[in-house]
Amino acid sequence: MDRPTGQIIRRYERSRPGELVHVDIKKLGNIPDGGGHRIMPRQQAAGNRQATTDARRGGSPVIGYSFVHTAVDDYSRLVYSEVLTDERKETAASFWQRAHTFFAEHGITVERVLTDNGSCYRSRLFGQALSAAGIVHKRTRPYRPQTNGKVERLLAPCSTNGRTCARTPATPNAPKP
Repeated sequence: MDRPTGQIIRRYERSRPGELVHVDIKKLGNIPDGGGHRIMPRQQAAGNRQATTDARRGGSPVIGYSFVHTAVDDYSRLVYSEVLTDERKETAASFWQRAHTFFAEHGITVERVLTDNGSCYRSRLFGQALSAAGIVHKRTRPYRPQTNGKVERLLAPCSTNGRTCARTPATPNAPKP
């Protein structure tokens, strides 16, 4: 029930795992090794940027972005997530193959996948990856992220406070993506 208005909020509930899986991507800016300008003086942070990457555009270092690909089961809230280098159709399709395998290993048979209208999800390759497994692809209404709310809410802390989702290696010697 909505407390201010007293109206009943209409929500749906799935009856079994795999009935609906929410999929989305979150784009995050990479942080230079040693930290960026928000936590140290700009001159020192600029040195960190120079030392982090050899990639250059116009003489200036390009740190780039990481993309968090995420799939959430609507019923059980089981999450599969990977940090990848881009959000292209090939990457999204291969991510789905690995996510589908993950859900199958946990005894979840995926029936439907809900995505936004991103170009990688509208691609023929992603559609073929789903249909090959007998999965129905559903898309949200444009500019309506609430429809894909399970995964959007999971990724919300990354939007409000990027520092909480900074790339941190699992071990000190872990390779960088």
